Amino acid sequence: MLHLRLITPPGQTEDAVRLIEKTVGTAHLCVLTGAARDPAGDVILCDVARESADDLLSGLKNLNLDTTGSIAVENVDLSLSDRADRAEKEAPGEGADAVLWEQLTEATHEESTLSVTYLAFLTLATMIAACGVVLDNAILIVGAMAVGPEFGPLAGISTAAVQRKPRLALRSLNALLVGFAAAIVLTVLFSLFMDAVGLFTQRQLEGERPQTGFVYAPDWFSFVVAVLAGAAGTLSLTSAKSGALVGVAISVTTVPAAANAAVALSYGDTTQTWGSTEQLLLNLLGITLAGTLTLLTQKHLWRKQHARLRRRRGTTSV
Repeated sequence: MLHLRLITPPGQTEDAVRLIEKTVGTAHLCVLTGAARDPAGDVILCDVARESADDLLSGLKNLNLDTTGSIAVENVDLSLSDRADRAEKEAPGEGADAVLWEQLTEATHEESTLSVTYLAFLTLATMIAACGVVLDNAILIVGAMAVGPEFGPLAGISTAAVQRKPRLALRSLNALLVGFAAAIVLTVLFSLFMDAVGLFTQRQLEGERPQTGFVYAPDWFSFVVAVLAGAAGTLSLTSAKSGALVGVAISVTTVPAAANAAVALSYGDTTQTWGSTEQLLLNLLGITLAGTLTLLTQKHLWRKQHARLRRRRGTTSV
């Protein structure tokens, strides 16, 4: 279940209440007249099944409550209520399959914003991966993958494509391109420093690297893995049972490829630099494509399910 807290101007309270009452899957409706002070108005509280929440939020936005008042949504971790159980049973579909598009847009907006913290995480992940590729250490590679924040902008691009939000797409693309460019430049400087103090050598980079040689040798298998990881990552973002995002992060070689390109560039090795760049671009393309197709599929299936339910209810009422 989700908990909604609304602030409504007095003239819109009854419209909002009627919308909530006719929405299947709602419970625990409370109206506190005149309780809000900033902005001034009434406070409406209710719980709604996750699978009904997106339609309800769209209806509330159509009432312009996001501009004239306030709409806040939070997860209910525990609800001991027969009424809540009935609401969840009445709601169409399964909560784990429901996509809250407003929540997804907000989450990807935050994760895809170019910030100092985002650049720091991406740069540190690339530097850790640089140590991993030089030492041929798979553990460092996995650690760098887990630290890297690049899935946020990739998910933002997919969400923007499906929701037709060009500003989100541009913001995400900016974070992705500027982030990787800055991380690679700083990692080149890091690699030069490590070489100067004798911790990195060109011989290590160009020697046999059975654990990490794949990061500069792109092939179709890399693209397939990126597509599968992109689909899994998108599902983890949209599902109520999301716990797979870290696993997704360590299944694709975006950060390690960028790190290998940076180290190779510092030594003038154009072959590895280009191969790593191809690997990076191939993975970015695969994840974005898979994320977009996954969201489109979810949107189509959810609409079909709702249409089926409406037809069934229409037949029953007749």
